[in-house]
Amino acid sequence: MNLLRYVKILLLSVIVVCLTGFMYSNYSAHYIVDGKSMEPTFVDGNKLEVNRFAYNVSEMNRFDVIVFHANSQEDYVKRIIGFPGETIEYRNDALYVNGEFVAEPFLKQLKKGEPAPYTEDFTLDEQLGIKHIPQDKIFVMGDNRPNSLDSRSFGCIDIDQVVGKVKERVK
Repeated sequence: MNLLRYVKILLLSVIVVCLTGFMYSNYSAHYIVDGKSMEPTFVDGNKLEVNRFAYNVSEMNRFDVIVFHANSQEDYVKRIIGFPGETIEYRNDALYVNGEFVAEPFLKQLKKGEPAPYTEDFTLDEQLGIKHIPQDKIFVMGDNRPNSLDSRSFGCIDIDQVVGKVKERVK
């Protein structure tokens, strides 16, 4: 009788471990940074852990670092700057969302010793020919503003392209 009880507990434990492993593998992914667009926040070759679980526009925050499908062969890592319906403008090296100044504290260290401006002036209208970020799209930029291929070049990205939020750098 006790043997049957132990077998049931063992079997249940194996099932729980397998389900936990399956859920974790679907929840998290690893991504290796390729390029300099996020330096020095992340450098070429850094391995990142990406949270892929249920990440949609309602859970996104301005300045989250995300991974998204740039095309069928490449994923990019960038920072969210703007959301659907917003206007984005850079003036005198400062971000304005819907006409209001928004501080970017993560750039403070990056700007030290760099020639001004770190981020060139632009508006969505001048850069992309649009007034507002379209529905179901976001505007993304790399931290290495002078050397980043981002929404200023390729436009806003579909929210469906987002793989997930970068959780941490993996050692």
